[in-house]
Amino acid sequence: MTKNNFVFSESLLAWWDIDGRKNLPWQQNKTRYRVWVSEIMLQQTQVATVIPYFERFMQKFPDVIALANAPQDEVLHLWTGLGYYARARNLHKAAQQVRDEHNGVFPEQFEQVLALSGIGRSTAAAILSLADDQAYVILDGNVKRVLARYFAQEGWPGNKKVEDQMWQLAEDLKPKARFGDYTQAMMDLGATLCKRSRPNCDECPVQSRCLAYAQGRQSELPHSKPKKQIPTKYTTMIIPSYRGSLLMHQRPPSGIWGGLWAFLETDYSENDFVTPEMWKTLIPADIQDADYSTTELPAFKHTFSHFHLNIQPVLLEMPSYLPNEVQEKKSRWVDIQNVGDIGLSAPTVKIIEALKVQRPLAF
Repeated sequence: MTKNNFVFSESLLAWWDIDGRKNLPWQQNKTRYRVWVSEIMLQQTQVATVIPYFERFMQKFPDVIALANAPQDEVLHLWTGLGYYARARNLHKAAQQVRDEHNGVFPEQFEQVLALSGIGRSTAAAILSLADDQAYVILDGNVKRVLARYFAQEGWPGNKKVEDQMWQLAEDLKPKARFGDYTQAMMDLGATLCKRSRPNCDECPVQSRCLAYAQGRQSELPHSKPKKQIPTKYTTMIIPSYRGSLLMHQRPPSGIWGGLWAFLETDYSENDFVTPEMWKTLIPADIQDADYSTTELPAFKHTFSHFHLNIQPVLLEMPSYLPNEVQEKKSRWVDIQNVGDIGLSAPTVKIIEALKVQRPLAF
């Protein structure tokens, strides 16, 4: 380790000892399981948002066996609102791997952790570093930002070549001890001082050696991903209703909102909403001849990372239809006032909440 790199790690740890975050829920009663769940939840999600979800999750699933043995619906229900639901499905699958392949004990070997569903190099390193003080470095979004500024690293960090360079920079800065504290300090520095916008350089413990600060390039670095126009798509959601209950269907296990309960919807259109003649073909056969009326609710927009989705909800009010006549697999009537412990997508929650109070859906 060079003197410059030694100064970096020592300065960072000295700052963290005084100003670092030490009271987050997953830092208490620290185990590989608890750290793992928190790291998955924190991917692309703010700490303040994650805390209540983590606490509810730990109360329901206090250990990896409880999570592994739970129905996927329960897991997705507790994840509702966090988004990126593949994380929850992979978390559940990985828990079952731990149960079946590691006798219910979360592994402590890096390659075994990396082999679990939904865990990449940085997450595996974070788990073992934070929980067991193993000598691994991480490269999450916060750390990439710190490194890009400290070394004035050119290029978008998501580029494979640039990312490989940043892994080497992270290794170069690694201290000789206190690996868990150092990992947490790097994340805290990026989250609290070296923020994406308006970084607080005056309080930064490594400011004196930061090249971006010396060059006045803090707002420029790290370089952003080359912009790509996000397309807009359209879908119509069909919502049969009967005396305060809504007919819902479980989506396929993979893909958008995989495994969640939702309303029937048309294939995504690139141009506009489909005509009523087209969406009516989605109505289950045993409902098509029922005496129902239709109401088009106001359309609204939901944005994914890779496209905008305009949603047209259509309410089918069925005054004479009996809910217990629906026999389709993975379909159920849900009480609008008591949905129960099922996983729901954000647009589904928005529609249900709007129907509860009969208020407009803002586009």
